[in-house]
Amino acid sequence: MSHETITLAGGCFWCIESAYNQIDGVISAFSGYANGGTENPDYESVCSGSTGYAEVVQVTFDTKVITRREILEIFFALHDPTQLNRQGNDQGTQYRGGIYYINEAQKADAEKILREMRDMQIYLNPIVTELEPLQSYFQAEDYHQDYFNNNPENVYCNMVVAPKLAKFKKTFSARLKR
Repeated sequence: MSHETITLAGGCFWCIESAYNQIDGVISAFSGYANGGTENPDYESVCSGSTGYAEVVQVTFDTKVITRREILEIFFALHDPTQLNRQGNDQGTQYRGGIYYINEAQKADAEKILREMRDMQIYLNPIVTELEPLQSYFQAEDYHQDYFNNNPENVYCNMVVAPKLAKFKKTFSARLKR
């Protein structure tokens, strides 16, 4: 089977989900919550910071079209892996960076790219993106799915998501769906 799923946390899930849904080879990208301590979390409880969940995007992709490494390279271009429990102005443990793997191959590839970035000293500050097995995943409420496209007038989308996506599209133009 050529489909694989990996779960990634890189701050607000609206940004990450919107970017991955534009990538050739990505079958789906769904906003959700991962690796927390309660059953059936919702947005309000996750935002309280008391559940332990991270806002994540669960990405399913076709390995015949895009590699796991490319998925991870895109991930590291979409978030700052040196920011602990935050991305930009979004602060709290729910905005931590994380790669939540489901098998040893995913873990090994993530370890390799993390090691390469550390060895090349790409960042001045230490990389704090966590690498953990996926323990739990709950898809976020329907209104969070494809949020950026469905809410073009939202202030946060215009001030934060749109500029991030513009940079993303420029950097990964060759990988975009046609």
